[in-house]
Amino acid sequence: MARAIAAERLAAVRSAAQLLHRPRGLSHPADVAKAICGLQAQDMRHGRLAFRARSATLRASDVERARTEERSLLHTWAMRNTLHLIATDDVPWLMPLLEPRLEAFARARLAQLGLERPDQDRAIGVIAKALEQDGPLSRTELHQRLEARGVPMTPLRRGHLVGLSVATGVACKGPALGARTLLVRTPDWLPERPKHDRDAALGELARRYIGAFGPAGERDFAKWSGLPLRDLRAGLATIGAELREVRIGGEAAWALGGRGRRPRGRVVRLLPAWDTYLMGYRDRSFMATPSYWRRISDGGGGIAPTIVLDGTAVGLWRPGRRDEQIVAKASPFARLDPETREAVEAEVADVGRFVGPRPPRKK
Repeated sequence: MARAIAAERLAAVRSAAQLLHRPRGLSHPADVAKAICGLQAQDMRHGRLAFRARSATLRASDVERARTEERSLLHTWAMRNTLHLIATDDVPWLMPLLEPRLEAFARARLAQLGLERPDQDRAIGVIAKALEQDGPLSRTELHQRLEARGVPMTPLRRGHLVGLSVATGVACKGPALGARTLLVRTPDWLPERPKHDRDAALGELARRYIGAFGPAGERDFAKWSGLPLRDLRAGLATIGAELREVRIGGEAAWALGGRGRRPRGRVVRLLPAWDTYLMGYRDRSFMATPSYWRRISDGGGGIAPTIVLDGTAVGLWRPGRRDEQIVAKASPFARLDPETREAVEAEVADVGRFVGPRPPRKK
């Protein structure tokens, strides 16, 4: 019979699977991204901070170097049609699972906005030619090329055309120009993909998800990935011999051997907005009461930076700057004991370490 996981243990076990205890050996941003199958990063500042929550040695500059110089991280639309930082080594098996749905979503939205399939394809052709001749280019430069070729642009069309160009393999997010990320031809930035084995890829996706979020059920898996249950069940079946079944609240869930073991001592972390741990489950009552979750989530897709103690939400925080230093203001939900307060203060200081000083202003 499957072993039941007590509700009071679930947050600690899952936060350990998410590496919030910062295990040794995660010395490179790509290692972190591989271990938890990507980090949500629609806001790059918060996306970088997700690496800090899982590594005591990485800095924001390491993440940027991996993304824009080494190309070992890719910033792209992935799970749930949301921007993630994923390991470039994972692109060949992961993205073919997601791109058809990303493309279908972008095409449907563009059609709703009055740009039908022939005009969509013409726009993608314009983007491909512009990047081949003059790339890398900024979004503004691409939008100007589209307007010049008679493709009428609106603010909403712009974003979905960029998404469509990425989903169809024409473009990807590449080098940085100041605070902006430029678009570049995919073949100029990423290695050529080998032939895709869909069955093996679904199995690998199941292995990565259960390893990083387990114990978790198939509906948690569907919520996180955005893929249909039939595909996810096929992936789970592929790695069935690696899984052990458990029960969570009477429902079946799975864990992967060797992950999710609770570390010794308390673990306090300042998680960034939209942290992967906060986004990985259908039912998040194990990490926050309904009243606390309403303070974490605005109900419209926003997820606030959150303080967690052994995976349980105990407050909110927000990053900022004072003069040339990073500051973080913590707002606990309730009075914290001295040990936890001290740990929160240490985390606040570590945010400053990770981000580093503000670059000197150019005269």
